[in-house]
Amino acid sequence: MNLRTLAAAVAAVACFAATSPTTLAQSAEPDGAGVRQGKLPRAWPTSGPTCAGKPAFEVHAYNEDFYILRESGCSNYEKPFIFLLFGKEKALLLDTGAGETDVADVVGHTIDAWLARNGRTSIPLVVAHTHAHGDHIAGDAALRKRPNTTVIDPNPAAVQAFFQIRNWPTEPVTYELGGRALDVIPIPGHEPSSIAVYDRQTAILFTGDTLYPGRLYVRDAPAFIQSVQRLVDFTDGRIVAHVLGNHVEEARTPFLDYPVGTVYQPDEHPLELGRSHLLELNEALRGMHGEVRRLALRDFTIWPK
Repeated sequence: MNLRTLAAAVAAVACFAATSPTTLAQSAEPDGAGVRQGKLPRAWPTSGPTCAGKPAFEVHAYNEDFYILRESGCSNYEKPFIFLLFGKEKALLLDTGAGETDVADVVGHTIDAWLARNGRTSIPLVVAHTHAHGDHIAGDAALRKRPNTTVIDPNPAAVQAFFQIRNWPTEPVTYELGGRALDVIPIPGHEPSSIAVYDRQTAILFTGDTLYPGRLYVRDAPAFIQSVQRLVDFTDGRIVAHVLGNHVEEARTPFLDYPVGTVYQPDEHPLELGRSHLLELNEALRGMHGEVRRLALRDFTIWPK
C-alpha cells in the first residue's frame, strides 16, 4: 500500500469513527473522564451450596455514597439487587427486594452508618422502583413504616406524578438529590412502569429488568423496542461507566444461563454490563423487524412472554 492509499484509508476510518454511533468515543482521554470512581466485587456470595447461617443480604460499598445490596438466593431465588445512592439533601433507594426479609433494617443500618460517618443525624429517603414486579417491591410495606421516608407507588401514574414526567414515556427528566443529579428515563416494555436511572456522578445506568446478564422478558414488544432505542439515544455521547440491571442469571460461560429457581450460582456472570451490550440488544431487536423472538446472545437472552 502506497502512502496516498494509506492516508485515504486512515481518513476513512477516522470519518467512520466520528459519525458511527456504535464507535463514538465517549471520552477523549483514558483519564477517568471526570467520573466518580468506585469498585464492584469480583464475585458475589453464591448463596450455597448450603444456606445455614447465610445473611439475607450482602451490602457492598461501591464508594462512600453508593451501596449495592444483593439479596441472598437463600431468601429468594430471584436474588435481586437493590441500589442506595446518597446526595447532600436526599438518599434514593431503587427497589426493595423479594420475599419476606429484613430489608428495612438492612437499609436503615446502612443509612445510619453513612450518617455517622458524615456527622449528620438524618436524611430523607425516597424509595423508587425500576418496575412493579413482586421481586422488586416486596419490602415496600416495611419501608413505609420508616420515618422520614417516601415510598413511590409502583405504577405509571404515581411515577409520572412524583418525577413530574409530563410526556410518558418519551420524556426523560432530572431528579436532584443535592449535588447529585439523576436522569429518570421511562422504559416500559418489560413492565408498564419501568424506568431507567442514570447517575451523572458515577456515570452508571440502572436498567432494572430491561437489560441485565440474564433472560430479558419482553411483555410489550413495541414498547420494549422503543424503550431500548430511547436508552441508546439517551446514552449517545454520554459517559457510561457501567450498566447495572437487577439480576444475574447468566453463567460466565457464554450463551449459558442458570435455570429459573436456581439458588446456588457458583460461576455466575458479573453484574455489570456496558453500553456495547445496549447497542447489541438494540441491533438484535431492529433485526427482528417488530416480531420479537427468543434469541440467545453472548451475555443475555431476549425472551418474549
